[in-house]
Amino acid sequence: MEKVRAAIRAAAPKEATEAISYGIPTFRYGGGLVAFAAFTKHCSFFPMSYAVMGEFEGELTAKGFHLSKGTIHFPLDQPLPATLVKKMVKARVAEKQKKGK
Repeated sequence: MEKVRAAIRAAAPKEATEAISYGIPTFRYGGGLVAFAAFTKHCSFFPMSYAVMGEFEGELTAKGFHLSKGTIHFPLDQPLPATLVKKMVKARVAEKQKKGK
């Protein structure tokens, strides 16, 4: 999960802060930006945006990742590619900036 966190940090604005929300690590930038968590049998990435989920749905499913309502699940031994995490974070930042954070 450290690689996922590092990818988020690299793509998030410098002003983004880290917090724990609903018991999981979250990046905040004018409110919730993205979150991630590790569970017993899988890890999850939460883009906190149905639009971002939809934008990357094809790419995620083509790579074999399981999507559920607002969440991307991935195996403990197969993290999301850092480039994909960065693209989703940047899309989420752009979405928040367009809405005025």
